[in-house]
Amino acid sequence: MTPPPGPPARKCQNALNTFHSTVYFSPDLGGQLAGRGIDDPMDCYLAGRAAALGRVGPGVVTAVFYNFRHDTIARHLPALWDRVTPDEALAARLRAVDTLLRRVLGAQALTARPMRDAAGLALRAVEACGRAGRPLYAAHADQQVPDAPHLAFWYAATLLREHRGDSHVAALCAAGLDGLEALVSHCASGAGMPREAVMTQRGWTRQDWSAAEDRLRERGLMSADGTLTPQGVRLRRELEEETDRGDRDPYRHLGPAGVAELTRLTEEFIRTAAAAGVFPAELAPFFVPTARRPDSPPTADLTQT
Repeated sequence: MTPPPGPPARKCQNALNTFHSTVYFSPDLGGQLAGRGIDDPMDCYLAGRAAALGRVGPGVVTAVFYNFRHDTIARHLPALWDRVTPDEALAARLRAVDTLLRRVLGAQALTARPMRDAAGLALRAVEACGRAGRPLYAAHADQQVPDAPHLAFWYAATLLREHRGDSHVAALCAAGLDGLEALVSHCASGAGMPREAVMTQRGWTRQDWSAAEDRLRERGLMSADGTLTPQGVRLRRELEEETDRGDRDPYRHLGPAGVAELTRLTEEFIRTAAAAGVFPAELAPFFVPTARRPDSPPTADLTQT
C-alpha cells in the first residue's frame, strides 16, 4: 500500500525543507565565503543555492528561483562567479553545513543511529525522484553524495526540497501566477511568513507588491483588505494539491512507515537546532514543527510559494 499525495508526505517535506534551510540562517556560510571577499547576504545565498547550476547568469536563476526580482539577481550574477567558482561555493556550503550541525546537534549525534537512519531513508526516497522538468533538483542531483551521515542526510533533504520546489513552480506556471503574485498570495494565505520578512529580501518594492495585489483582485483572488477571497483560498489549496501530485513518487517509494519515521527523525533534529537558536525568534513559529499545522505548505524557503 502506498500513501496518497497529501498531508503525510507534505509534513515530511516541511521538515526536510526546514532542515535544509538551517544553513541560510547561520553565520557559517558567510564565514566560509568571507575569504573570497563575499560578505553581502544575497551573494552568500546565491553562491550557496545557485552554484549547482554552474556559472549561470541572472536569467537562469530568476527562472528557477521564480519569486525573486530579476534586476536584483542581475546585480549579483554573473559577477559573483569571478570571486568564487560554483565548485568552490558548493564546497564552502558543505563545510558550512558540517560546522553548523556539529555546533547545534553535537558531534555524537552526527554519526549516531538516528542520523544514519534519517540519511538512509531520505536517500531511499531520492531514488524515485525525476530530473525531467526539474532543473534545480537535477543540478543538485548531479553532485556526489557525501560520505558522512549528517552531510548525506542534509544533501538528500536538499534534493527532496528542490524536487518539490521545481514541482511547485510548474504548478504556479500552470495556474498563471507569476513569481510575485505567488509570493503575495502565499503570504496572504496565512501559511506564509509576513510580507516584510520576504519582500525586500527578494528585491520587491511596496509598489511592486501593491501592483501584484491589484492583479490578484482583478482575478477575484484577493479582497480589498488584502485577504484571499474564497476563490483565492481554493486556488492556494489546489496549488498545494497539484504540487503533492507532482512530488508524490519519492514518498510513495519510501512507503507510509518510512515517511512517518523520516518525518519524526527530521523534526527531532529541527527541535534541537531551534533550541540552539538557529532560527530568529520572530520566525521560529514558521519553522519549528510543534508550531506549524501538519498540512501547511513549506515556508522555510519561499521559492516554494
